[in-house]
Amino acid sequence: MAKPEAQIGTAAVADPKAREFLLKADPVMARLIEAHPDFRPRAWMDELPLLDAFGTLVFQVGGQQLSVAATRKILSRVVENFGGRLPSPAELLAVDAQVLRDSGMSARKGATLRAIAERFVDRRLSDEVLAGMSDDEVEAALTDVPGVGPWTAHGFLLIALDRPDVFFPGDLALRRAIERAYGFDHAPTEQEPYPVPGFLTKATSTAARLSPDATTTNCP
Repeated sequence: MAKPEAQIGTAAVADPKAREFLLKADPVMARLIEAHPDFRPRAWMDELPLLDAFGTLVFQVGGQQLSVAATRKILSRVVENFGGRLPSPAELLAVDAQVLRDSGMSARKGATLRAIAERFVDRRLSDEVLAGMSDDEVEAALTDVPGVGPWTAHGFLLIALDRPDVFFPGDLALRRAIERAYGFDHAPTEQEPYPVPGFLTKATSTAARLSPDATTTNCP
């Protein structure tokens, strides 16, 4: 069986402008940055197959309510079931829904991916279309798909488009990382304002990536 192509060593060191901003804006972020000078925001992606826009959504939908480790396992099964690579939208639509079930996807997640694939096939969505949208437009286009919520859309903005100002208020792993890093007595809830300078800036994406990695919590 063909081995899936991986993006080994492609993860760059954190954006120097964002690092410099956070060093000045947030003392907790500054300590984390100084403790991890070689921090690579995308290092967790090194062992994943190369992800285009549709592949990123396969990853994000597959990972809903799951750890990154569990999501990687599902993604590897998807790759195995499609001949050593992630499927194109047309290829996903051409197979029986059971193929995704056999990969570890629930029926709901399979239905969501089929709805996304249909939008790519008819060109309502594409790498180029999504790249040309604002963050809000991307979120609106993706959350129009049944089964896609803000967490999935925000993950797409961060992973596929590398947008600089994306945050995950609903991500439990990130909230727990913030609790530890800032010494809070509880993980911030989705409804609470985040009293954290590093998360109220245009460097939000770097701050969000740094917190879990620097505190050993794996979160996309």
